Amino acid sequence: MSEATLVDSNVLLDIATNDPIWGDWSGRALADAFDGGAVVINQLVYAEVSVGFEHLELLDDILPASHFLRENLPWAAGFLAGKAFLAYRRRGGERRSPLPDFYIGAHAAVSGYRLLTRDRARYSTYFPTVRVIAPS
Repeated sequence: MSEATLVDSNVLLDIATNDPIWGDWSGRALADAFDGGAVVINQLVYAEVSVGFEHLELLDDILPASHFLRENLPWAAGFLAGKAFLAYRRRGGERRSPLPDFYIGAHAAVSGYRLLTRDRARYSTYFPTVRVIAPS
């Protein structure tokens, strides 16, 4: 059975920048995700990765729509992101507006996707139903 995977920007940036610490792990993990089913990104991931690129065409070359399923953030994910952010604030979190990570985690949660990231702690804490694929 194939399972879709939402990919966090940190994994894509590791690969795009050939990160000396995380590049190999991220490359293998992304290849495994492609072998396991659809690989999904949303506008937030796209925006975070875009920071490293001068032109839209260069970004689209490394995130081709033929390989990465581009999905809009579900409305229910916005609601869940807000609830997760509220829990974060109640635990002493200092940010005043929801971080993109909350929207990304909520997207994976409401869509039933696995989440490929290097940030296991935040996603596992605030989205315990999401199967997080992260370094040990």
